[in-house]
Amino acid sequence: MSGRDGHRTVGQVKEVTSLANPLVKDIKALALKKFRDQQNAFLAEGLKLVIDALDLGWTIRTLVFAKSGKGNPAVEKVAARTVASGGLVLEVSEKVLSAITRRDNPQAVVGVFAQRWTALKDIRPKGDDVWVALDRVRDPGNLGTIIRTADAVGARGVVLVGETTDPFSIETVRATMGSVFAVPLAKTDAASFLQWRKGFPGLVVGTHLKGAVDYRTIDYSGRPVLLLMGNEQQGLPDELAAACDRLLRIPQAGRADSLNLAVATAVALYEIRRKALKLDGSPA
Repeated sequence: MSGRDGHRTVGQVKEVTSLANPLVKDIKALALKKFRDQQNAFLAEGLKLVIDALDLGWTIRTLVFAKSGKGNPAVEKVAARTVASGGLVLEVSEKVLSAITRRDNPQAVVGVFAQRWTALKDIRPKGDDVWVALDRVRDPGNLGTIIRTADAVGARGVVLVGETTDPFSIETVRATMGSVFAVPLAKTDAASFLQWRKGFPGLVVGTHLKGAVDYRTIDYSGRPVLLLMGNEQQGLPDELAAACDRLLRIPQAGRADSLNLAVATAVALYEIRRKALKLDGSPA
């Protein structure tokens, strides 16, 4: 039986065909940060991402899948897991899925998940833990790539300082390739971050155009390390630069005088982890 708002329920699955459906409107609204914050939710596209999130214990509120996915064993299994956890399952038309994802050729599966944040006070680095702190990062692609890189190197998490782009925007989540579900995220203002930094039990390093130390020459082993990276345009402000034990430089042989933020973060992170974990067998 079809409802006037363009959906009908079959078992535990609602079939939705209308863009005017209030469920669809609420999900589409997640494209805007205002509504992501109001609903404390975000979108993740792709069957693999949804499965990874469920395996990592994230709370799925709604599973949306295209009619073409009906009968797919993997999709059916994810749908069953969603229902079992108390979530809603929507079977939608391609038109509805395109509207939700704002793509002409959308993934066949989209999940709506509850946001998850780690409180700064609960971060207690130990051993050879590595954390990344980003000051006012503005580009979703940069942030997503850094979260993905942090996951790849085994960093413990990312701290967002000041007014940053939203890690739960659809663009950032896409750029993380699912790592948003594996990397703890914290957010704070500069003053609170500096207060927390006073208790950091290891080495705090930051890249800076005035950095005097080649990033490859430092011994990162045997202690937690916090890598502090500045804004894309302005770099680290003076108050954050002053909070670093060492200001690093990444030497460049060509004409470019700086690297993209995500690239610079990746270069530094891999060196930190190589030294800390002796990944290539060299002495730390």
